[in-house]
Amino acid sequence: MAAYLDNAATTKPCAECIEAMTDAMQNTYGNPSSLHRMGLDAQLVVDDARKQIAAALACEPGCITFTSGATESNNLAIFGAAGAYGKRQRKVVVTAVEHASVRAAYDQLEKQGFEVVRISPNTNGEIDPDAFLAEIDENTCLASMMLVNNETGAVLPVRRAFYAAKRKFPKLITHCDAVQGFLKIGFTAAELNADLISVSGHKIHGAKGVGALYMKKGVRLTPLLYGGEQEQKLRPGTESVPLIAGFGAAAAAMRKSMAQRTERVTALRNECIRQLSSMEDVILHQPEDCSPYILSAAIKGLRAETLLHFLAERQVYVSSGSACSKGKPSGVLRAFRIPDGLADSTIRISFCAENTAYDIKCLAEGIAAAQQQLIHKR
Repeated sequence: MAAYLDNAATTKPCAECIEAMTDAMQNTYGNPSSLHRMGLDAQLVVDDARKQIAAALACEPGCITFTSGATESNNLAIFGAAGAYGKRQRKVVVTAVEHASVRAAYDQLEKQGFEVVRISPNTNGEIDPDAFLAEIDENTCLASMMLVNNETGAVLPVRRAFYAAKRKFPKLITHCDAVQGFLKIGFTAAELNADLISVSGHKIHGAKGVGALYMKKGVRLTPLLYGGEQEQKLRPGTESVPLIAGFGAAAAAMRKSMAQRTERVTALRNECIRQLSSMEDVILHQPEDCSPYILSAAIKGLRAETLLHFLAERQVYVSSGSACSKGKPSGVLRAFRIPDGLADSTIRISFCAENTAYDIKCLAEGIAAAQQQLIHKR
């Protein structure tokens, strides 16, 4: 039996998602923009899903724009805000530990002439909200800070940073990539004080290929795409009704069971920490404030990629970092002050409520076998 511990990369679609997608493909396959009954039925499915995502963020449905996933949501938020507000205010602020889709977007803004200020963690490996605020001024149009880091599980001080920034600079546009926190740690759009929030379907047991962007009322974005009236002209093109239906159903199911799932995942993570802590040459990276869904661990003497393939042969599946980097070093671990030697030996273990104690046992046994076969026999 496989031990799947790579849930930060993607999760298994839940039964509610599959049922909603199947029903949409079989029964409401009309184009939501069509004016006949089949079109209306499809539009109603999209509307219901929009309400389900909005309920999870405690916002109005009109604030939700469906996208193809978090990468598009992040790009729409960043380029859209820069296009709408960056004609005179040419400065943007972002943390140095963001997901690749945010980092690359800011790199592109820099090429377009924006001043990009990247805030690195302090000597304790933490993002200091005061340091973040200190770089924001009257010339700053946009600031981004993720909620949960996708490689270490560190929870960033979004609430404190954005509250202070908006109080001092009310016109500043704030953006949060909340993908790894959505329906895993409790928050609402209002609590984050974020004007723009990116979320994804396949991180919460929905299907791949669908996400959403929350946009606070009154905020303007320049579209990335043109050619249709869909999604308030922000994301033209025929909506994927099955993917959206599945996303909404998954969000509703995960919202209903969030407390129980978090309790179970916390227990699993604690058991994983207990077992790995007792092993020789295993170093756990545990931020003081962290999500229970992600655990970062370094196995001294083993390259992460080597260990990943060794474990995969035993049907134990983890990651060597962000799945989007395809195994390439992202620099995020180094930014968090993890030494190069340990960063190259670090794997990401990520949980869901479907994981079991058996999965943890398989992981620990796999790491021990790797140490024996790949280190001690050298």
